[in-house]
Amino acid sequence: MATAKPVIVYPPDEQGGRRVRVDGAILGLAYGVRDVSAFMQEAGLQSFDEMDVVRSALIEWRGGGPDVWTH
Repeated sequence: MATAKPVIVYPPDEQGGRRVRVDGAILGLAYGVRDVSAFMQEAGLQSFDEMDVVRSALIEWRGGGPDVWTH
């Protein structure tokens, strides 16, 4: 697995999108755990799946955990 980088998932906006930041760079808006998983894979964590996103201590969830997708 690649070196762990800081991952922050920000609170949902009015449309339910949550910004995902990895190692200081915004990768995009996630609208669910599947999107966060895809961003993690793009960042070099190829083996990350949806369950890893939910359980990982690498991710700092702001404004609610992986089950919060509404503003």
